[in-house]
Amino acid sequence: MPTGILQYILTAWVYLQPALEIFILTFIFYKILYYLRGTRGSNILAGMLIVLLILTAGADFMKFEVLSWALSGLWTLLATAMIVIFQPELRRAFAQLGSISFRQQDRKKEVITEITTAVLNMANRKIGALMVIERKIGMRSIVEDAVKLDVKVNAMILESIFYPNSPLHDGAIIIKNDRIIAAHAILPLSRDENFTKSLGTRHRAAVGITEETDAVVVVVSEENGNISVACRGNIRYDVKVDKLLRYLSALLMAPDDNSFLNIFGSMEDNSQEGFSQGDEQ
Repeated sequence: MPTGILQYILTAWVYLQPALEIFILTFIFYKILYYLRGTRGSNILAGMLIVLLILTAGADFMKFEVLSWALSGLWTLLATAMIVIFQPELRRAFAQLGSISFRQQDRKKEVITEITTAVLNMANRKIGALMVIERKIGMRSIVEDAVKLDVKVNAMILESIFYPNSPLHDGAIIIKNDRIIAAHAILPLSRDENFTKSLGTRHRAAVGITEETDAVVVVVSEENGNISVACRGNIRYDVKVDKLLRYLSALLMAPDDNSFLNIFGSMEDNSQEGFSQGDEQ
């Protein structure tokens, strides 16, 4: 490498290094404060910081040398105090960090279990439902026009949303990771003539959103309580609960899309499979 270019890089690094250090420290402090928000110790920490800031500012303004020296020592002890105050939160954070990959799989299993439980209960009572599970392709435009939520996926919450006459029962819900992020969402309808002749609005919407994204959609028929699963523009109709659990596990937990081919086969072979003539919304 030429000496001029090396000198330029070293000079640039001298100016970039402080900015990089500030960015790293800011990011770390932000993440720590974000994680500790809402905990019991957060109010204690806020109170300590406010008192120390006021006392330090007052001591500097009044030129109290002894008090300023004492306060500088308290600022040093604040780090130790934080470890003591937030011991449970820090222990939980390190435990989660050490098992992050396992936690992700556990959360997916929990979401699948909650969805399956809710779907079974709604199918038995013939309550119509439309659940969209987001994968890699986001649905920001749809979420923006829906009722935004931020609720952990729970079977009872899912059932309450789709309960007849509920303000949010009409439309679809959007699930991202382990959170319900939107309800009363309006989905695009499938324009495939093979689908539109045989499906109601709810199922056409399920197929329509899977034609545009890689989402997995679960539908419960209001007319007969049948369960359907849609993905990649294909739909499986009258899915039993045990198969629903296997389908969702394969589609949501597999690292690739080989599971899609195992479940739905080729697009051509399954374009007409699993439909009910004159099905309802």
